[in-house]
Amino acid sequence: MPADLDDKAVQPPESQEPSSGVAVLDRAFAILNSFGPTDERLTLTEMSRRTGLYKSTVLRLLGALEHGGFIRKLEDGQYAVGHQPLRLAALYQRSFQVGPVIEPILQQISRDLGETASFYVRQGDYRLVLYRVEPSRSVRVSIRVGEEFAIDKGASGKVLLAFSESQDTRWNDVRGQSWAVSYGERDPETASVSVPVFGATGELVGALTLSGPKGRFDTPPVITAALNNLLENAKRATLALGGNGARYDAAIAEAGKDGFVVSRG
Repeated sequence: MPADLDDKAVQPPESQEPSSGVAVLDRAFAILNSFGPTDERLTLTEMSRRTGLYKSTVLRLLGALEHGGFIRKLEDGQYAVGHQPLRLAALYQRSFQVGPVIEPILQQISRDLGETASFYVRQGDYRLVLYRVEPSRSVRVSIRVGEEFAIDKGASGKVLLAFSESQDTRWNDVRGQSWAVSYGERDPETASVSVPVFGATGELVGALTLSGPKGRFDTPPVITAALNNLLENAKRATLALGGNGARYDAAIAEAGKDGFVVSRG
């Protein structure tokens, strides 16, 4: 059996493969998509296995992709992603503006739950209020856009630290469950719950947060309902920003189980 046919006995001969321009593009995209989030380099054999294409087909398309800057051939004969996807990713990211996505979501959250909804971003050792919507009720948590708070206190700070310092084991629980809560850490009279929002390349964009008087967050059904709302809206925001909404599915399923209670830990 020729080397090209390793693991490909079920495929038609090369001469029978579709040769239209669309089919060629589909195969080229399949090669690029064979790289996973943790793959720094792949062999020809591995790309052939992942795509289900003949090695000869993969090799031919790799030449074109390399010429266009989408693939790099390394000294050891393996292949890595080239510079062009990074350039296109930057253009793609710039095509989105966070405000038009986040602000309507904050308005909806505040309207649904009757508390202050805000969006925090990290600024060094501080968390900055980038957007916020307050409810009309007289007793509420009041914060201003542009305010900065210490990042080591509050639910949003935990989220920002957890997803921007991935090696810090203090935040393993937050990373695993995709949310954080805070009771009286920054202000003894307030409580908050926060979830991350991600961008097109999986990077942390910010923390979607609900804050209110601690007394209104003391009832388990209230904080659980708030968490469910935030997770669903964080997924919505992440999808709108070009990110992977599926990363929230496990947390949403867990929070939706009967008997689920938000831990204060």
